[in-house]
Amino acid sequence: MDISFDFKEFALRCRAANPDTLEQRAAELYRLLSAYNAETNLTRISSEQEYWIKHVADSLSVGIYFPELTDKAMDIADVGCGAGFPALILAAAFPLLRITAIDSIGKKTRFVELAAKELGLDNVQIVTARSKELIHKQQWQNRFDVVTARAVAEARKLFRETRPLLRPQGRFIFYKTPAQIQQDLPQVTVSAEKSGFQWHTTPAFELPDGGGSRQFLFT
Repeated sequence: MDISFDFKEFALRCRAANPDTLEQRAAELYRLLSAYNAETNLTRISSEQEYWIKHVADSLSVGIYFPELTDKAMDIADVGCGAGFPALILAAAFPLLRITAIDSIGKKTRFVELAAKELGLDNVQIVTARSKELIHKQQWQNRFDVVTARAVAEARKLFRETRPLLRPQGRFIFYKTPAQIQQDLPQVTVSAEKSGFQWHTTPAFELPDGGGSRQFLFT
């Protein structure tokens, strides 16, 4: 692997169940994604180093701030899952989680389905649809303990289009940058206050090797 940080040490910080297995699966995912990208433009990855930092480590970092995700059986909706981040990484790192990867673009969900099968991740379900369509179907209402999204849309829009997916005590956890949170937080707070949701932020943190600043916006 062409990476310049200690991935296993980082995975342990994130409370991954089995860092060795996770590393193997993440390496295989890179191989699959690179091959798929050569034929279909799926996601931007300029190097293997960028993949490990900005996709794998970024996805995995939720375990540092939300340890309850790492050791409990929970139903998670990854909205706008794209090429499978964080869905595939969370499923590999925290096997008790049941992940539903949602995206409206078929070429992306087809890849996530292929990758989940190749990696042996039987705790991943794939749905090709828009979340604002799913919320009108009874089978998806009050379904999830957590709705998460990474690099998808501004928080107010995500909140409005996914709130019915949550169980009564469910929560949102959105991957953001500090700049995005500064813009999103005032708007989503106003939008959510009548619904009984209170929004919070984690401290800002840096991805390995100067990969950029990140922060979680959550209820």
